[in-house]
Amino acid sequence: MKLTRAGEYAVRCVMYLASQGQGTLVSRREVAEFFEIPDSFLAKIAQKLAKVGIIEIKQGAKGGYVLRRDPVSITMLEVVESIIGEIALNDCVISADTCHSSVNCAVNRVWTRARNQLRATLAEVTFADLLKEDSCFIFPQPQQVDIPNSSDG
Repeated sequence: MKLTRAGEYAVRCVMYLASQGQGTLVSRREVAEFFEIPDSFLAKIAQKLAKVGIIEIKQGAKGGYVLRRDPVSITMLEVVESIIGEIALNDCVISADTCHSSVNCAVNRVWTRARNQLRATLAEVTFADLLKEDSCFIFPQPQQVDIPNSSDG
């Protein structure tokens, strides 16, 4: 199993936003350029992250992305599954309809155990944890930017 490019970019995007701090407005271009992510691809990923409440998208010339939650409350599992859907190593793990023997199948039990272990590992790692560790990326220092209030015209 290999994580999709979209899933990897989502992790990078949230990591970048977490490095800047919850509530800090970061331009889409800044994130896209930092990780060399095609701008339109990042926009699609951001839509999914916004749909589950991880980020907020601010529109307009001074728009961008804002991390909505504290990085301590966001897990890698949540970010990855917001992009790719529920992790399943094999179709029979998530849908018994794909195999009439999946309930009694030794192979299915191995797939299920591996899936559960992977999900548990990703669920126990938060973005706050990741920021404490060395990373292959050196993030810029957060800039203090006033975020326009959504109720402002």
